[in-house]
Amino acid sequence: MSPSALSSSVFNVSVAPPDALFGVLAAYKADPSPQKVDVSVGAYRDNSGKPWVLPIVKKVDLILKDDPTLDHEYLPITGLPDFTSSSAKLILGTDADVIKNDLVASVQTISGTGANHLGALFLSRHPPTTSSGPTTVYLSSPTWPNHKQIFANVGIVVKEYPYFDPTTLGLDINGFLGALESADPGSIILLHACAHNPTGVDPTQDQWKQIADVIIRKNLFPFFDCAYQGFASGDLDRDAWAVRYFLSKRIELLVCQSFAKNFGLYGERAGALHVVSSAKEVSTAVKSQLAVLQRSEISNPPAYGARIVAKVLNDPALFKEWTEDLKTMAGRIHEMRKALYDKLLELGTPGTWNHIIDQIGMFSFTGLTPAQVAKITKEYHVYLTSNGRISMAGLNTNNIEYFARAVDSVVRTA
Repeated sequence: MSPSALSSSVFNVSVAPPDALFGVLAAYKADPSPQKVDVSVGAYRDNSGKPWVLPIVKKVDLILKDDPTLDHEYLPITGLPDFTSSSAKLILGTDADVIKNDLVASVQTISGTGANHLGALFLSRHPPTTSSGPTTVYLSSPTWPNHKQIFANVGIVVKEYPYFDPTTLGLDINGFLGALESADPGSIILLHACAHNPTGVDPTQDQWKQIADVIIRKNLFPFFDCAYQGFASGDLDRDAWAVRYFLSKRIELLVCQSFAKNFGLYGERAGALHVVSSAKEVSTAVKSQLAVLQRSEISNPPAYGARIVAKVLNDPALFKEWTEDLKTMAGRIHEMRKALYDKLLELGTPGTWNHIIDQIGMFSFTGLTPAQVAKITKEYHVYLTSNGRISMAGLNTNNIEYFARAVDSVVRTA
């Protein structure tokens, strides 16, 4: 029987809307214009607009290929021990008391997305004991779109806290703190550890202290997502400051960690989830429950990316080379921010543009409206998301003047 002969389907399903970001990327690829510019993709590009394989990754790749002991057996359910232990030290601190006292349950995950999912799934099954109602998570407005889907898919109620101030193009700290004050005890508060996605706006250290004070006083649960350590500023310790400050307050928390951006291992899906508990026996129980959840979903995490990361993090010489690669990437992003800011000032583009250099990391919320985004795409073949977010990695010395002039034009006319 041919498929056309089937009378009906058991599936009552409609076509899902396409992912907005990948829709922009598909439109860019289909555009034949030689002047087209893609500032939508959330991946590092070199000054030629090409993907960049970190030199340290190339070096370790060869080392692993020549290792006669390398095999393709399953990893443990919770991942490669050398990877999980070293990644915990990277984000929490080499000399962190919580590590010395066995208060950290670490599990290798499918990059940062998998860490967010596993953390959310764990909290849906084992919510904070201070919670009196349905398990609820507060996400920043805006946030990485996948955050909302991940938590909703495991049955956690999703709410938002104010974050981006469209007037100042900076942090709405008063709205942020006000939402925390009104949140019920036990609510999960998702925090971007550094290089907030999509705005590029991070709290200052003093603001982080205010945020921590309210979270502690209101018995809220901090859920950190760290996708850009070292990539944001070029300084691994600076980018981990918020997480370590919360640790210094001796509270339980959760950290999601990705090595997609800072190692350029986008397709290898190397990540980790770290749950910090108040007692060793609690940590042991947490890890056992994480293993049960992991086993039922992916069974065992992928090995190769984790082996690359573990090799670098556990070898002082290789680690030093990696930090130089981080400075190269962060430095180029910083240079593009400065170049764009300077060019907009030179053109006399209406508005204030300090936010371009005040923001940090890969993304910038430009302040362009949806109408201006539509116009810049239609008339100048510049592709970005409708909320005006751009990836600074999509800019280079070959296209930045064209991009700046396109922005200048749509700001004046749209």
